[in-house]
Amino acid sequence: MNPSDGAETPAPTAGRHRWSRRWALWALLVTLLAALLSTLVWLAGRYESSQVQSRMEQDVVQTATDIRGALTRNVQSMQALQASSPGPEAWRVPATELLHAHREIMRLEWRDMALATVSHVETPYRLSVFERLGRDNTQADVGFACAAARRFSGPAYSTSYFLPQADGLGLEVLDMCLPVSTAGRLAGYLVATYSLPDMLSELAGRQLTRGQGLAFTEADGTRLAMHGNPARGSRAYVAQHLLDLPGNTMVLRLERQVGTPALFPNLLTALVAAMSIALVAVLALLGRDMRRRLKVEHDLADALAFRKAMEDSLVTGMRARDLQGRVTYVNPAFCQMVGLEARELLRHSMPPPYWPPELAEEYQQRQASRLAVGATLPREGFESVFMRRDGSRFPVLIIEAPLINAVGKQTGWMSAILDVSEQRRIEELSRASQDRLQATARLATVGEMASLLSHELNQPLAAISSYATGSLNLLQSAAAEAQPADNSEGLQLAMRRIAEQAERAGKVIKSVHDFVRRREQVREPIAPRLLLDAVMPLVSLQARKLGVRVLMQVDESCAPVLCDRTMVEQVLLNLARNGMQAMQGLDKSRRFDRVLILRVRAAASNAYSRWVEFAVIDHGEGIPEEVARRLFTPFFTTKAEGMGLGLSLCRTVIEQHGGFLGFEPMQPQGTIFTFTLPVAVTVAMSHEAATG
Repeated sequence: MNPSDGAETPAPTAGRHRWSRRWALWALLVTLLAALLSTLVWLAGRYESSQVQSRMEQDVVQTATDIRGALTRNVQSMQALQASSPGPEAWRVPATELLHAHREIMRLEWRDMALATVSHVETPYRLSVFERLGRDNTQADVGFACAAARRFSGPAYSTSYFLPQADGLGLEVLDMCLPVSTAGRLAGYLVATYSLPDMLSELAGRQLTRGQGLAFTEADGTRLAMHGNPARGSRAYVAQHLLDLPGNTMVLRLERQVGTPALFPNLLTALVAAMSIALVAVLALLGRDMRRRLKVEHDLADALAFRKAMEDSLVTGMRARDLQGRVTYVNPAFCQMVGLEARELLRHSMPPPYWPPELAEEYQQRQASRLAVGATLPREGFESVFMRRDGSRFPVLIIEAPLINAVGKQTGWMSAILDVSEQRRIEELSRASQDRLQATARLATVGEMASLLSHELNQPLAAISSYATGSLNLLQSAAAEAQPADNSEGLQLAMRRIAEQAERAGKVIKSVHDFVRRREQVREPIAPRLLLDAVMPLVSLQARKLGVRVLMQVDESCAPVLCDRTMVEQVLLNLARNGMQAMQGLDKSRRFDRVLILRVRAAASNAYSRWVEFAVIDHGEGIPEEVARRLFTPFFTTKAEGMGLGLSLCRTVIEQHGGFLGFEPMQPQGTIFTFTLPVAVTVAMSHEAATG
């Protein structure tokens, strides 16, 4: 062998080995594919067989239930035959109708206590089944059935027996014995003879489809009766169920013939085609999948960049916390808000650096209670106070919601945080402006009533002067006579009158002072009557000048209301003055109609709050429709000297208290202005429920 022979020999051998391995791999792949297809076909066949068998089991159970239900209804129909205690002849008429309605009953007999036949009827659909053999030969079966019926105190069935017929064929029947009672005592029996084939056809056969057979068999498999087509061959499915009747037990057998399904060839072809297409297209699918993956990654990077840009552009602070309350994410707006960097906030131990130290314990308890609520936490916002790096505090509004991941599991909480410092400053300026406007309105009201005040104060001051002069005269008279005079009673009376008149003047001055002075708005529980009593001195001044009578109707059972006393008194005084002025246009002959009513009563309530209704009722000329539309508009007035702020301020005050101010016509003439205030106890309970 030359060197060239030794160099060329291994190449064909190596190639053959590579081809052998490749063919072996292909052969293994084909074998696995064939085994897979065979297994799929076999499993599909087993699954189909199990489904067919399962449906048959359900069908035979339902059929047995239908037969038992039909037999029970037959018993009830037979019991109805004896309900009116008919005679033998009268009994035959409904018994014949019963047999017309039930083909499965061949004969119906009425027997006495000795089992002697009193009366009987035969089915009209065929000759008598006992024509050839006679009824006496089956007396033993009837006796056994009736003995069992006495024990059961209900219907009992005999074992089935065969009756040869005149046409050379035979019929399998069974007897049912039903005890008949009169006044609680056994009076006889009803015996019904059932045909087993007719039971199958009438009570259950209507449900059969082509290729099904239904049969009664003994426990050992002996067939007693058959309806439909019996199944034969290897593709026959059988389902059995016991039909347990009182005194007798049979087996109900359902048979079904299933042909070779046409699905398997189509399934095999589809599987082979699918596997072939999959093997050819796998590389194309992998290439397309790679291109799609790259595109998705690029889109994801763009989406993340867009999301980051949005987060950086937000002016609302965003904060995420885990279920333990630790901060897991903050956006730049939140960092700018608290003056801290993100690394100082993320995963920081409790308490966070933006909590004020004096409120840390309270915030810790609030966070624990909110986290304990879980995903049922309401999504409305709540206010809090945060601290900046320099130690300054600022108010924030926090709106919090559960943080749900992609699989629907809660992993923490997501919060939107708004710095409301500027909003609170504007609200404070607005409230201060509102207070100044209300104080100005009160001063304007007092200015209008200045003449009335001077007249009202002049009377008690004049009385004080008169009583003081009289007292001095009494003392001087006693001194001139140089003897003691018994003037103690007169002096005491004069002093009491001086004190009363001084107190009267002081009340008027104090009422005006309390009305016009500015003070902090403080809401406190106060009885409704005290609000009316506080404004009555000023209302009485106006009423005496205008010739108006003022009546108060106060329901003393009303609970105290929670309100700012001065503001509500201003509303009452304003509405009362408007009502009295509205009655000035009445005729002098109707001066008795000038009555102003101040009414207080309980208003409508609901499950969450209770209210008290205040009403100011006048009998004036009413409010025209064109005026009513603009009545509460600021700076709108029908008075030459008015500013147009009274009713607008009144509505603002009542709405700040959570109530409602409105008006309606008074019948037959006048107007009713009403407003509501919350009951103090209800407001306190609602506050406790919200904070708890």
